[in-house]
Amino acid sequence: MTRMVISACFALAMTLTSGVQAQVDLQPVDPDATLVDELVVTARLPGPAWWRVSDGDTTVYVLGTPSIAPRHQVWNTVIFDKRLVGASQVILPFNGLKVHLAGAPGAALGYLRLRSGKPFEDSLDATTRARFVAVRTRVGQTADHYRIRHPLAAGLTLINDYRDKASLTTTDPTKLITYLTKRSHVRVVQRSYDLGPLLSQIARTSQAAGQTCLEDAMQDIEEGPGGVLAASRAWAEGDVLNALTAERTYERCLAATPGALAFDARVKGDMVADITAALKIPGHAIAVVQLRPLLSQGGVLDRLRSAGLTVKTPGED
Repeated sequence: MTRMVISACFALAMTLTSGVQAQVDLQPVDPDATLVDELVVTARLPGPAWWRVSDGDTTVYVLGTPSIAPRHQVWNTVIFDKRLVGASQVILPFNGLKVHLAGAPGAALGYLRLRSGKPFEDSLDATTRARFVAVRTRVGQTADHYRIRHPLAAGLTLINDYRDKASLTTTDPTKLITYLTKRSHVRVVQRSYDLGPLLSQIARTSQAAGQTCLEDAMQDIEEGPGGVLAASRAWAEGDVLNALTAERTYERCLAATPGALAFDARVKGDMVADITAALKIPGHAIAVVQLRPLLSQGGVLDRLRSAGLTVKTPGED
C-alpha cells in the first residue's frame, strides 16, 4: 500500500516520536504474507510489470512498485510515458501523512509514554547491548539518539536510520511518477490519512512483539542493503517473483500493532474504490500500488476480481 506502503507509517511515527515506546501482542497475521500465485507473473514488455483491470470501455493500468528501493531508482519509463498520454488520472499510494495529536489525546499520551530519559541500550543484557551498539554505530548514531523505552520503537528507529544511511527509501519510484504526471498535467488522485489514532496504539505493543521487531531490525542492518538492491533490480526488469524478496520488517512489525490490520484493510479498500471509480470514466487511467498489497490474498487485485472485474497479468500484455 504505498503505502499502501505501510512502512511509511512507521517511518513517520519514528520521526515524530524521535524515541518511542510501545506495548502490543504480536499477532501472527501478516495481511500480505500469502500471494495469489497466478498474479505473480514476469512481464513481457520492457521495464516494470503492469496489470490491467477493465470494465466495459475503460482500462486501468496498474503498476506494481517496491515497498523499499534505492533513492533515485532507475527504471525504464517508456511504457509509463506511453500510458500517461490521454490518461484520465493517475492514482497514487497514500503519501500525505497527517498526525493530529491535539485532536487525539490517546496519541499524545502514547507519545509521552514512548520517550525515555536514558539510552535504550542501558536496559539490555550484555550480549544484546553489544549487538545493538554495533548496529547503531554502523548507521552512525550515538547512544543518546535512542532515548527510547521500548524495543519496538528502538528497532523501528534503528531501521529508519539504517535506510537513511544506505540511501534506501519508501518514496521512490512514486516520487518520479508524481513528477511525470504533474508535468503532463494529468489529474493526480492520492489519499491522506490521520495517523494519530494508529500512533496512539503503538504504545500498547507488547515487549515480546517489540523484541521480535528489534531482532529483525538488527538482522536487516547486519545483512546490509544487498537484498533490497537485488529486489529493486528485479522490479525494474519486470521479474515480479524476485522483486517480492525485499525485506519487510516494518510491515511485519506494524501488523502486530492494535488497529494496524484495520488500517491496512481501509487503505486497500480505498485503493479499490478509487480504481473502481476510474473505471466509470471511458478511456484509461493508471494506478500505482505496492507489489505485496497488490498481489496478496485479500489484496487490491484479489478484491477487484472478486467484484467481477477482469484482471489481466503482465504475461498477457
